[in-house]
Amino acid sequence: MVEDQAFKEYLHRRINQWFRAHARDLPWRADDRTGWSVMVSEFMLQQTPVVRVLPIWEQWMQRWPTPADLAAADTAEVIRAWGRLGYPRRALRLHAAATAIVEEHGGEVPEDYETLLALPGVGSYTAAAITVFAFGHRATVIDTNIRRVFARAVSGKALPAKSLTAAETRLANELMPADDREAVTWNAATMELGALICTAKSPKCEACPVQEKCAWIAAGRPEPEYQPKGQEWAGTDRQLRGAIMAVLRESTGPVHSEVLLSGGKAAQRYRAEAVPALEKLVKLNSPAEQLERCLTSLATDGLIRREGDLISL
Repeated sequence: MVEDQAFKEYLHRRINQWFRAHARDLPWRADDRTGWSVMVSEFMLQQTPVVRVLPIWEQWMQRWPTPADLAAADTAEVIRAWGRLGYPRRALRLHAAATAIVEEHGGEVPEDYETLLALPGVGSYTAAAITVFAFGHRATVIDTNIRRVFARAVSGKALPAKSLTAAETRLANELMPADDREAVTWNAATMELGALICTAKSPKCEACPVQEKCAWIAAGRPEPEYQPKGQEWAGTDRQLRGAIMAVLRESTGPVHSEVLLSGGKAAQRYRAEAVPALEKLVKLNSPAEQLERCLTSLATDGLIRREGDLISL
């Protein structure tokens, strides 16, 4: 517990002031934001940096400015428009959520946390983020950036636990400002501080608004209790699934299964399109059993359609 009320007020004042002066100008933070524009951003920002999300988000909002617009779209269009954001199942979940919003909520994104939580693809973090950032309601938002700020500034640790703990949740709730408007700013401010200043690998402590009372700095900046490992990519099913999806996104029609199962080597035989993604798929030189496994998993996830020997989005 943080029993020092003066310390909590210091954190609130300094971090919120820093945010008002240094927050990035992002379209889903604009005064004309809607529940839907924030919801789309939150789905896209899961495990994906802002710089990659921005252009895709802008394209989506032009094409599907309301839940009803997206709900009416074919899932193949939706997956293709998702582009290279990664984790394309998020696109299908967002489409399913849009459909539920149209069918159950009159086409309007609900404001209530519990109602949001009942939508397809919406977990506790996303529900809290939407109700706070879109509608200005009080809720505790906890993401990796926020957890890292609290771990360092309050708990004196280099990194938070590998996964969210009950103690971290209690701390986040305890640190929330009493004033609802300040609490909304606090959620955004601590997240922004973690994203821009209190980063995982190279924190910019000299630019931190609370460096003078940071528990981690006071403790001598101890090393983390574990070394975070990035996700493996080369040779993984995730890489191969992405390569297959890229071919299907670039193709104007269905692709013969042998083209994909041969790593693109049968392209000439079936007169497959000479799309750049097909060349990249060939270069992976993936084993046949891995190709089949990835095609099967993509079909199971609803990301591709297999009709006989033809495969499409």
